[in-house]
Amino acid sequence: MAVARKRHLAKAFTWRIIATLITVVITFCVTGSLEAGLSVGAFDVVLKLAAYYFHERAWYKTKWGVSEGPLAQQAEQRTFNP
Repeated sequence: MAVARKRHLAKAFTWRIIATLITVVITFCVTGSLEAGLSVGAFDVVLKLAAYYFHERAWYKTKWGVSEGPLAQQAEQRTFNP
């Protein structure tokens, strides 16, 4: 199975949108300042987007927990392919 790097990047980007909105709301609730919320959110998105991407790539390169034997073939047969 080949997974394009752009898939990892897309997953990282969509998750960061959700997580950053949560960070902005929490910061706003704590400080009462939308400016503080947006500032923390901006810093948060840049740092954590990069961290997530490299974390995802590192896990993709490891074989830990990946099986290529009969169990993997059984899992492939059960996979839903519309």
